[in-house]
Amino acid sequence: MTAMDLKLIKMVTSHYWQKSDRVVDKISFKGRTFFNKFERIDKTLTQSVINQHLKGEITVAHSLVSDRGIVENIVIDYNGRDPERFYHKAQLLLREEGYINFTAFKTKSEGHLHVYIHKGHTTLQEAIQLGKMISMKLAAKQPKQWKMFPSDDIPPEYNILTLPYDLYAKERGASWSKHM
Repeated sequence: MTAMDLKLIKMVTSHYWQKSDRVVDKISFKGRTFFNKFERIDKTLTQSVINQHLKGEITVAHSLVSDRGIVENIVIDYNGRDPERFYHKAQLLLREEGYINFTAFKTKSEGHLHVYIHKGHTTLQEAIQLGKMISMKLAAKQPKQWKMFPSDDIPPEYNILTLPYDLYAKERGASWSKHM
């Protein structure tokens, strides 16, 4: 994967999260206990850090929500058995809903996709609502094997995703979109 492929995701680069071998935090949230293995690093996410991640030397995650509460991407975290079928259904739904810029990336696990829907400058609450609506519409077409990010069901520190390892597919604008 090239640096340009990662530029498709408008990531929060003011800090990043690095996976640790130990539990960094124990967080109680909405009656549940979460054990965080990612440590926040308050340094800029640079290309050299990204390269270390791609080589497998470290595992790095990026925040989906900026410090000001702004979200650039709504992400579908698919973890099922048939990524081709899922992406096709998601692609059709996203086109139908008027989303013309989205990118799917492969992760470390086989069959695992992150579909980044490029929404741009959206408040956290609006992004959560849009994610729930997209998830509900996808669930009407196939069994639910995904999570939506950002989410209000998890602590803010958990609205992070590991950096992708490879590009799966991308879609950038189309003349047939109903909202153009």
